Amino acid sequence: MGLRALYDIAAPAKLNAFLHVVGRRDDGYHLLQSVFVLIDWCDTLHVERRSDGRLVRHDLGAALPADDLCLRAAAALRAESASSLGADISIDKQIPTGAGLGGGSSDAASTLLALNRLWDLHWPRGRLAGLALRLGADVPFFIEGQNAAVEGIGEILTPIRIPRAWLAVVKPAAGLATAAIFRSAHVGRSPEAAIVEGFTVGSSAGHSAPFGNVWAYGRNDLQAAAEAESDEVARAAAALKRIYGNSRMTGSGSAVFAFAGHAETPTAGLPAVLEAGWQGKMCRSLIEHPLSGWAG
Repeated sequence: MGLRALYDIAAPAKLNAFLHVVGRRDDGYHLLQSVFVLIDWCDTLHVERRSDGRLVRHDLGAALPADDLCLRAAAALRAESASSLGADISIDKQIPTGAGLGGGSSDAASTLLALNRLWDLHWPRGRLAGLALRLGADVPFFIEGQNAAVEGIGEILTPIRIPRAWLAVVKPAAGLATAAIFRSAHVGRSPEAAIVEGFTVGSSAGHSAPFGNVWAYGRNDLQAAAEAESDEVARAAAALKRIYGNSRMTGSGSAVFAFAGHAETPTAGLPAVLEAGWQGKMCRSLIEHPLSGWAG
């Protein structure tokens, strides 16, 4: 056996630079076009190998549901690999939940990457991503580890290069349920495919072509539905727009963000006083996932 434990494992959040709803499948899932960008707001995991086959989670911060996604990811990997090993998975939860930041999916992906090493499985990245898709549409993105243009229900990924940026991110106290937002009559619809500075989402040109100022492009077609569900989303978006001149919700909400420049320092800091219960962080986008070298 090799490694027995891995500590200080990063599980970064993501932002949807834009999110367009372009259709709906027969099974009810919406078809999307988006760009997912990794940011440095991270959960931290510590994973230790167990020889008794048990999977045990330890909450170092906020308590998580008993059957959270990282435990489901560990159980799926153990079943698929027929491993007899188990793990203690400790999570310091910092990414807000119900925010559209992908924290649960990121935790699951980092769990898969860690256990792939601790259990000496040596699965290639593609095999891990295939398992990840069964856990949730966002999980393969964190396995692949690159900022990406996204299509389908979130499973079609085209890596793209995006310059590092400052993003002011605010999570209102309200959390939103993804399924409820997608069911809303307020969900918008983008009738045409996204074409950004000569790059068509899903084209083979995307791997090597810079994406340009993705933060100024498009909209979030779910934002009106989220604002109808919670006026806190609208207030948070308005607060950021007053400071930075722009704002947008990420994912299905409730977090909103504003582009704050590419320079060494942001154009402005976070508001000095957020509303009661709100969380905020001045973030930098990441070029790649901190664990991008953990699978072939």
